[in-house]
Amino acid sequence: MKKLTELLNEICAGAFQEAGYDPAYGRVNLSNRPDLCEYQCNGAMACGKKAGKKPMEVAQEVVEKLQGNAAFRRAEACMPGFINLEINEDYLAEYLQGMKDSGTCGGGEAVSFGAVEAYREAERPALGLSETREPQTIIVDYGGANVAKPLHVGHLRSAVIGEAVKRMGARMGHHMIGDVHLGDWGLQMGLIIEELKDRNQTEFTISDLEEIYPAASAKSKATDESGKLTPEAEAFKERALQATSRLQNGDPECRRVWERIMELSLEDLKKNYDNLNVHFELWKGESDAQKYIPDMIGDLEARGIAYESQGALVVDVQEEGDSKELPPCIIRKSDGASLYATTDLATMVEREKLYRPDAYIYIADQRQSLHYTSFFRVAKKGGIVRPEEKLTFLGFGTMNGKDGKPFKTRAGGVMRLSLLISDITEKVYEKIRETRSEEEIPEAEAREIAKTVGLAALKYGDLSNQASKDYVFDLDRFVSFEGNTGPYILYTIVRINSILSKYYGVEGEAALAERIRKAAAEGMGLQAAQGGTEKALALLLARYNEVMEGAWNELAPHKICQYIYEVSNAFNSFYHDTKILTEADEGKKKGYIALLTLTREILLDCIDVLGFTAPQRM
Repeated sequence: MKKLTELLNEICAGAFQEAGYDPAYGRVNLSNRPDLCEYQCNGAMACGKKAGKKPMEVAQEVVEKLQGNAAFRRAEACMPGFINLEINEDYLAEYLQGMKDSGTCGGGEAVSFGAVEAYREAERPALGLSETREPQTIIVDYGGANVAKPLHVGHLRSAVIGEAVKRMGARMGHHMIGDVHLGDWGLQMGLIIEELKDRNQTEFTISDLEEIYPAASAKSKATDESGKLTPEAEAFKERALQATSRLQNGDPECRRVWERIMELSLEDLKKNYDNLNVHFELWKGESDAQKYIPDMIGDLEARGIAYESQGALVVDVQEEGDSKELPPCIIRKSDGASLYATTDLATMVEREKLYRPDAYIYIADQRQSLHYTSFFRVAKKGGIVRPEEKLTFLGFGTMNGKDGKPFKTRAGGVMRLSLLISDITEKVYEKIRETRSEEEIPEAEAREIAKTVGLAALKYGDLSNQASKDYVFDLDRFVSFEGNTGPYILYTIVRINSILSKYYGVEGEAALAERIRKAAAEGMGLQAAQGGTEKALALLLARYNEVMEGAWNELAPHKICQYIYEVSNAFNSFYHDTKILTEADEGKKKGYIALLTLTREILLDCIDVLGFTAPQRM
């Protein structure tokens, strides 16, 4: 289904052409002065200059051609040559009805491997959103957690942003593959292996690992009064390096310990990611790429791309036009060890072999941009990926405390992600209990609501910020039921559900959804807006497909957040201005219900794409 602005562009382009001008000047934009008009065309300004006429004269000629067009309630030329437009209410209602009647679509074709979330396979209202005609296979790399360590707040943004980006792509009809890309093959393995040996410990649990790794890491970094590593630390670190090497060379005992670490860590990581409603199609790690490294390095050498420099193997990545000098990318250290760039390149080799994607999206801290620029260029230069493949790095800013510094616990340490989720859930529970007694909402239900609303508060609090920007984590603001917050969005959905449930005389999400489907089959249609707040809501709903497509093209989940905040505000203004259930005119009431139903479907679709859900009541 065409976007509303596309239809308006076609109409205005036709008017310019009919007036004897280039139709390219007929571009229509959303007005930045809603007090004056709803949409605006500024093409007469440039057109007048080209035609040797006053812009106002051109604007008046074009407006004359627009008179009587069914799309516009008002088309007016204003000094010095703007064309102000107001949409006809009947035309707008017809457009919204088209969105409502546009059928269903899948969330993107399921790939043939791994666990694919239900949202990608289930039918859902299309809402006028046209899926891409050329679906691509896109790998999203957004995990990066290290095994044997608990997730902490530093893992939040990559997980939350990555999941939203993957869902956005799936909503547009692409085949999205999310990969956790675990850190499971580095020095931390050697440290744990040697610490277990020192403790004479052969069996361990995930709780043991959470204490063993920090202890081993501290032991390898112990310094004397001058700041130099102690002899004991140097010896332990050397043993850990050797253990890492033995593991990577297939030593059976090291491998046994590694497999147990992986078993425990994956179970714990999956539980924590599930609590965030973050899911991966692939649970691969650096270890999976190791077998591709020798041939990859050999090929880069054979091509004459990789060369030795001070004992290391490097690839030049400097390109003409770079504003600053970029150092060569090291793909093998002088001691023969691999680096992150080596592993990331070998992972690309594996992905090309197994999945042959059309594009990659990597999501990580923006401070790693040099790393991604370097290995992207090596991948292109070395023919690891095809020239037409798009490699995108989406760098995010830091989550800071109220002091403006990276978020820490009160004791100054890095907070575990599970504790952060627990804290925000408890805060929401307290707010529920401030207004609703246990008689109104039983304890078990209140706890479940708090989990749902708490996750929305956490995810929306992060996603509502532009990914590349730092932001302040403010627990009190994030859990507020007022303002630009996740709970406010959910409260709006709950309010709509309540109205619709009363209208249809049903209880529960399943019963309501079934009754809404039945009403759609019976032909309950949208009607022309009667008042200002009703039309304002209708105009916002009409922008849904434009917002979703734009957010995907820019990889900008915050634009979806901004949109649903505006929709929620518009709905609540309409709700306060309008007697919906007590409206005496049954036809008008049905129109209101149809508008509420479309609002509900759009809000539910958007929060699903963002990765959270709404409770039935709050």
